Amino acid sequence: MRYIRPLSMEDAVGQLAGSPGTAAILAGGSDLLVRMKGGFIEPDLIVDIKAIDGLGEIRETAEGFSIGAAVSCALMGESAALNREWPGVVEAAKLIGSKQVQGRCTIVGNLCNASPAADSVPALVAAGARALIVGPGGRRTVAVEAVPTGPGKTSLAKGEIIEAILLDRRAPRSGDAYLRFIPRTEMDIAVVSAGVNLTLDEQGVVKSARVALGAVAPTVLLVEEAAEALIGRKLDEAALERLAKVCSGACRPIDDKRGTVEFRRKVAGVLARRAATTAYTRAGGK
Repeated sequence: MRYIRPLSMEDAVGQLAGSPGTAAILAGGSDLLVRMKGGFIEPDLIVDIKAIDGLGEIRETAEGFSIGAAVSCALMGESAALNREWPGVVEAAKLIGSKQVQGRCTIVGNLCNASPAADSVPALVAAGARALIVGPGGRRTVAVEAVPTGPGKTSLAKGEIIEAILLDRRAPRSGDAYLRFIPRTEMDIAVVSAGVNLTLDEQGVVKSARVALGAVAPTVLLVEEAAEALIGRKLDEAALERLAKVCSGACRPIDDKRGTVEFRRKVAGVLARRAATTAYTRAGGK
């Protein structure tokens, strides 16, 4: 096994692209090291990206935010600007692991681990976040929901690295929220989760919405019909009931020891209602 710590993105991409065997990227390591210790993987090459300039920074611009691939979730929680603009994204990131893990884990790693139950991904999908990808062919930007293709699988080609997550500047009268259900009070994997992002007009009517569900399908679901249930209406009981029904119907869950299909469908609707209510309040709705 080879371990390298490149100082540039170009070097990291070149090393990954030229590796004849299996390669892994190390940022926080909260997923990679656990999988290695458990004997699930044994990469021939580990590329530690933490020394690459800019990857450990949250950059705020006129267009929005760029969250580097090596930015820890703890650092996201300390960013006043990011908390103010995208509280749902931050609260999702702050649910990953324990306080100790928070100092190491990253939302890019959470995304690339491609777990259907990843906490940060539904919130990022609801927020309309994009992944900035660097590879042998140059740079490209894709919607976050296009990265995971199934449990443990992504659309990234050989040699490609996600350099940053991009979030647009939040529109006026907008709010987002993320909620999950777990059997314990903390340090558990989501049985069901929901992220909601809303923008209102001056009368408090929803003019745009994005609703995402986690842990109810092989990948996070962007439920467009759920967004349509809210657009053009205030968040009244009828809209919330329609939202819950659509979200429950959109689920494609499995039965396992942590929850049944019926339970997951029911909880998906409940969490979507609650997240939408919180997002609506944060957007200034009454």
